[in-house]
Amino acid sequence: MQRKELLIINDMCGYGKVATTAMLPVLSYLGIPTFNLPTAIVSNNLEYGKFNLLDTTEYMKGVFPVWKELGFSFGAIATGFIASEKQAEIVADYCSEQAKLGTTIFVDPIMGDEGKLYNGVTSSTIKSMRRMVSVAHLIVPNYTEACYLTDIPFTTDAIPQREAYRIVDSLRKIGSRSVIITSMKIEASTSSADGFVHAVVGFNAASGEYFMLPYQEIPVRFPGTGDIFSSVLFGHLLKGDALEGSTQKAMDVVAKMIFLNKDQKDKFLGIPIENHLDLL
Repeated sequence: MQRKELLIINDMCGYGKVATTAMLPVLSYLGIPTFNLPTAIVSNNLEYGKFNLLDTTEYMKGVFPVWKELGFSFGAIATGFIASEKQAEIVADYCSEQAKLGTTIFVDPIMGDEGKLYNGVTSSTIKSMRRMVSVAHLIVPNYTEACYLTDIPFTTDAIPQREAYRIVDSLRKIGSRSVIITSMKIEASTSSADGFVHAVVGFNAASGEYFMLPYQEIPVRFPGTGDIFSSVLFGHLLKGDALEGSTQKAMDVVAKMIFLNKDQKDKFLGIPIENHLDLL
């Protein structure tokens, strides 16, 4: 990619280091010129149970025509939370137009985790995210989101590596060229105390190769770690690094941040990213 400008299309959270609020510090530190368009303005992280959310679809309708008139363009676009089917249609159409002009489209289909949809996410969101995946160069769902997108049953059991690759292929059939699925449990091919490994599984369209990157799970859950992972990954890709290496760097950063904050009292607040930018 010749140009590094990145447009984030994601929600903006007032209280909590998630979504755009989590991504901006990372990308800025990595030296990526970053712009943003909020899909929703949210009072606080949804994990708290109560929240106020403003859907910005009507606002967005007027943004893209202005940007087109002014001649604004970006080297890449990264989409996250999509607030409605109508919003997905508008964003997907814009991304499709920009992709034809050479813009790379990254999609993080934010919907749920641990086998469940997030608060405020409905079945219509799944349809919306499939629309986004159809115009993507790279998608980064977690295992739960991959299952919802492909209608493949979620399981807490470890799955064979070939099954993981089958899910990757199912996502590619929706339209994305490259795929990365996080937080998968894969049956161990060698002796393992648990009989499985935690891994990130992917397909690199540039090389035509699948890959699997194991990691040690830290039994602590923070919202926003997926956003940190995505921002580190996208930042390194925009710097010209290869997909597999960029994925490993993102995994390493997230693991270190989780470990350093594992004793934090309010986990819903997310990781205080600004305190750990030196890890980048």
